[in-house]
Amino acid sequence: MSDSNYNKTAERYQKYVMQTYSPKLVLVKGQGVYVWDSEGKQYLDFAAGISVCNLGHCHPAVSEAIKQQVDRLVHVSNLYMNEVQPLLGEKLVKAGFDGVVFFANSGAEANEGLIKLARKWGSEKGKYEVISMIDSFHGRTLATLAATGRSKYRIGFAPDTPGFVQVPFNDIKALEAAITDKTAAVLLEPVQGEGGIMPADPVYLKAVRDLCTEKGIMLMFDEVQCGVGRTGTFYAFQGYGIEPDALSMAKALGNGFPLAAFMAKKEFAQVLTPGTHASTFGGTPLACAAGCAVLDTISKEKVLENCVKQGRYLQEKLLELAKKYKFMKEIRGKGLMIGVVMDCEVAKLMAEMMNNGLITLSCGENVLRLLPPLTVSKDEIDQAITIMDKSFAAVGS
Repeated sequence: MSDSNYNKTAERYQKYVMQTYSPKLVLVKGQGVYVWDSEGKQYLDFAAGISVCNLGHCHPAVSEAIKQQVDRLVHVSNLYMNEVQPLLGEKLVKAGFDGVVFFANSGAEANEGLIKLARKWGSEKGKYEVISMIDSFHGRTLATLAATGRSKYRIGFAPDTPGFVQVPFNDIKALEAAITDKTAAVLLEPVQGEGGIMPADPVYLKAVRDLCTEKGIMLMFDEVQCGVGRTGTFYAFQGYGIEPDALSMAKALGNGFPLAAFMAKKEFAQVLTPGTHASTFGGTPLACAAGCAVLDTISKEKVLENCVKQGRYLQEKLLELAKKYKFMKEIRGKGLMIGVVMDCEVAKLMAEMMNNGLITLSCGENVLRLLPPLTVSKDEIDQAITIMDKSFAAVGS
């Protein structure tokens, strides 16, 4: 795409697309860990579509599965069975715990489903409240906004949907104090994403599990960002040695094709009955074909092993870089879900890195968020660190 075509695209975007984002690039091609813009410039993508393209862009196995399925059957609605949906359900259950799966299209939808599951389960007991965490992020629908523990996302959308309480993350005493006879569930991210890449403390998470069991309330994990291999295990909870009663997943489940789900243990399988929850596009043959290819590829290509190995290497290189740049205050995360805490705003650093060919993310004003594809190599990490070094030197203090 020429510069004139870039301008045409930008003009159309400004004129016809609702301005809820502020994009600076027109990206036209992706392959593996790289993307290219409309002027042919190549970038290392350490955002992966916000932890969506965990297998990299245009992974051949996923692309081929979509190509084959699109000529066979795309959509019939959930009024009928299709062959691919239960196959993906089986793969997800066998990868996690004995349960059942509901398919949707986005993380917010999956989390809405968790909330409905908890309320429906608790309705006969007079339980409806969901306790979530301060600095959490669960989506942008009205119910998931109310569950989200970052108040800035709720500005302008009052009144909040009732029935949600937030407590500090990693604070078991605060959680215990918030539980009442109206509490149906606890909802949390094993690793907070938008909240600054904050992993749950293992002792805390085990205590949460024990507390929920003792009080007879549901424990629900939001794994929309931290799941599907991002932390080095397929489900993030598997890195903690405990199990939730239900969890949500999305983003990387289709490696770019819209696909989400929530999974609940068998004891909750009959809570949502016909007519109580639905999705027109949830679990289409096309989406589930992509999902099956994702799970098969993660297993066949030892993606989780690479995630652990390269995540460790990336953190080591970042710690080395932090000795040179004093504004780098902390490196935290699990697997290839990494946050770099700065004592300055990261916007200028991100702009300079993008100018030098590295795409990154932020979470909050002062945390740089790195989410490369789980297939990233040592050489690609070295390339990214070189760009970060050059960019930090140009902008840093």
